[in-house]
Parts: sequence; C-alpha cells; structure tokens
Amino acid sequence: MTRVVIAAANVACVAKTSEQWTRKLSISQCRQLSGTARTTDLKTRARIQPHLGPPQRLRPRGSYLFSRSYADSSSPSSLKRTPLHDLHTAHGAKMVPFAGYSMPVSYADLGVGESHQWTRERASLFDVSHMVQHRLSGPLAQSLLERLTPSDITSVGNNHSTLSCLLHPVTGGIVDDTIITRLGPETFYFVTNAANRDKDLQYLSEQMGEHKVANSGITAGISWEVLDNWSLIALQGPRSADVLSSILDHPEDLDLNSLYFGQCAYLPVRFPFPSNTETVLVSRGGYTGEDGFEISIPPSLPTIDLIESMLKSDQGKENLRLAGLGARDSLRLEAGMCLYGHDLDDTTTPVEAGLSWVIGKTRRTGGGFHGDQTILSQLKPKKDGGSGVNRRRVGFIVEGAPAREGAEIVDGDGQVIGNITSGCPSPTLGKNVAMGYVKSGSHTRGTELGVMVRGKKRKAVVTKMPFVESRYWKMPAGTAPG
Repeated sequence: MTRVVIAAANVACVAKTSEQWTRKLSISQCRQLSGTARTTDLKTRARIQPHLGPPQRLRPRGSYLFSRSYADSSSPSSLKRTPLHDLHTAHGAKMVPFAGYSMPVSYADLGVGESHQWTRERASLFDVSHMVQHRLSGPLAQSLLERLTPSDITSVGNNHSTLSCLLHPVTGGIVDDTIITRLGPETFYFVTNAANRDKDLQYLSEQMGEHKVANSGITAGISWEVLDNWSLIALQGPRSADVLSSILDHPEDLDLNSLYFGQCAYLPVRFPFPSNTETVLVSRGGYTGEDGFEISIPPSLPTIDLIESMLKSDQGKENLRLAGLGARDSLRLEAGMCLYGHDLDDTTTPVEAGLSWVIGKTRRTGGGFHGDQTILSQLKPKKDGGSGVNRRRVGFIVEGAPAREGAEIVDGDGQVIGNITSGCPSPTLGKNVAMGYVKSGSHTRGTELGVMVRGKKRKAVVTKMPFVESRYWKMPAGTAPG
C-alpha cells in the first residue's frame, strides 16, 4: 500500500474485522459498519430495469470479430501482473499486454462472442485489479474533489457514489474519468484507469500540494492512500446476485435486493483458505450495462481461492464463467460507456464527450472547479451567449463492415467531419455499433452520415446510446433511500 500524507494529521479509514460482524443485519445496517459504493449514479443515462428472470438459451458460437489491439509498447518481461494472474493461466486465458499489465482477453472455454452473451444472460467474472484504487480522507478531502471535478460532491451521501471526471485547469480537459464514493463525512474512495496511473498520480500529488497551500489555515490536511496490490473483481450479469450469495456468510440473513445500483456495503464473505469470514467492500454496479457487483479485496486475503470457490459452487457451475478484455470491450460499447484514451482524452471536455450530466446543478451556477469558465460557457449554445461546442460524441449503427477506431466520418458531400473512437460488431443486436466525434450540427439522432472503412464509404446512422438497454438493479421510483 502506498501512503501519501499531506500535513500532520492523518485520518485513516479503518476496515471492519469479522469480529465486528453480527448476523441478521439489513443492508443499511451493514453500510453503517463502514462502506460505500464504487458504482455509477447514471440516472439520466439509461432506463434501469431489474432482470431476475431465468437465463435464456445461449446463442451458438458466432463469427463475431473483435479487432481492437490490446498490445502496448511494454515487453512481456516488463509487464505487471494482477493478483489473479495465476488464476487466468490455470483457466487457459489468452494473455495480452494492456495498460502495462498482462491481462486475459479471452478464456479457453468460451469465445469472445459467447462470453459476451453469457454475461448478458447469466454472469461473468472480470479481473479489473489493474485499475488504481485510492482512499482519500481529511477535512480538505471534499473541497479538493470539488476543485478537481465538476460533480456536486456535497450531495453524495454515505455509501453512494457518482461518476465524474478529473479536470485540467483552464481548459477543462479530462485528465481521467473516475467513480467517487463517499465512505464517511471526510473519507472517499475512488478508482482511476491503469493506463493513466503515472499521469494521475503526478496530477493528484501536485493538486493536493496546491490545495494545501491555498488552505494553509486548516492544519489537519489530507491523507491519500493508493491501494497497491489490492484485487478488484467485477461480477456482472443478471445472475450475479445469485452467484454472490454463494460466497456470503449466512446469505439468508441478508437482503441483497435492498442494495441498489450506486450503493454498497461491507458484506461478510466466506474465504475457503483459511476458512473464515471477512467483511469486504461490495458495490453494486459495473461497466457492462448489466446488474452486477464490484468487490475490493485487500492483498492479505486469498482472492484466487475465493473465486475458485465461486466457480465450484452450485450457482457457479450453472451460471458463472470467467471473462476477459474482449467481452468487456464489446459489452461496455453496447452500454455506451467510454474508454479513456479512445473515447476520452486530455483535450476533450465533459460537454464535448456527452457527459454534461456529471456536472452538478450547484456547480453550474457556482463554478469553482477546474476549467469552470470553459465548461460552463460550453453548456450554453452560441445563440444564448455561450460558446457551445464544435464537436460532440455520438453513437452509430454502421452498415456493412464494422467501423474501427480512427475511421473517418464524412457528410453527404464527402467532407470529413469527425472520427470513430470505438467500434465493433454487437453480439446482442447483430449489427455494427460505434461511437465517435462529429462536427456539431451533425449529431442529431437519425442523421445519416458515412464512415470510411477500408477505403469504402459505409452508411452510418447517428443512434441513441446505450445501444442495448441497461438493466441495473435500481431503487424503485418514489422510494426513499434506506
């Protein structure tokens, strides 16, 4: 664990031990032990529906082709390994370089298209331990996050989270996308992208230093921990709750139905070796558009043994498979979710990226965040006195061959008006889907444009995202949070 302390006082987040667990607690009581969500509050992004019906029959192996290059400049000997590396190789994973790590792209038992469908219809487990987990605490923690992001952090309740963006000063360009979770009044947990690790750590260190100087009258400071070597696993799919219950201690005493999308709790998990129960952070949400959970596990606990026990359980045998980067990419694209370095970068603002909904209501009037003048002006069209934006991220359905990253987008006159940033065949829809940036004015849903694929113009229709309706487990409308 890497610990960075700014100022003398260090506010630590204390994990709860198994001895502090008592049975027959509601989920809300579990949250009070200490815990929070690493999930996205996307109320305006998708119509959320519970999906608890029986799994449909899987489609036969298709001819879906996924050609995203996962290779980076790292040599095999220099690649890092997640704590689950031995699990991947034992299950016949095809390992590829990704964000400086050796990561599984697929497994021997299912092709990428089959793995995609399995996730949509049952449950898959993804290793996302390469992501960078952070814990931030202290009297200046909230004000720092409000400086770095456009989100209304003050309105994020305990055990809840919000999707946000770390921003560059002045330009408002996106340093990284992140999910911020409130653990307590002065304590937060957030996750950033592995590919941006060095850039993000330097950015956060510099920004914390500046924030300390600007608030020199507050002596308590900020404590920042990078949770190195922690595991982070994503259990995704409509059968995820059933599979998760197979590793919980006395699941009959817990009501997972009261743990909603964007919330979390510390739950009692049975680890087989040694045979004991530990409370770990379980957050409801994910990156596929399906119901699911993300589980953060410290390096002191045997995560591989836990996963093997999940796979060997009755629920696991019937409903759970391991899944890799290939299925993860096609699933997130169907869900309309961005991948940093492809659909987002340092030169792109949240408004251009179609992420205006992460800008809190109070921030739209009060500002006070990096790039606020640029971003708030972009929210207003030119006719209303703002600057508007010159380009926008949109989704496409593409005819013929799939459009890949970098393909040029052209208008009816053949003029280049943008580029594709992500694209693949959709196993769920049986169509080619893509997203990219186009000149403002060409972003209206239903607009017919062209995409140049292998030198040939293919019809591309601007389409609403997500392409596949999301099925998160969301609190029923009109129900007050527990």
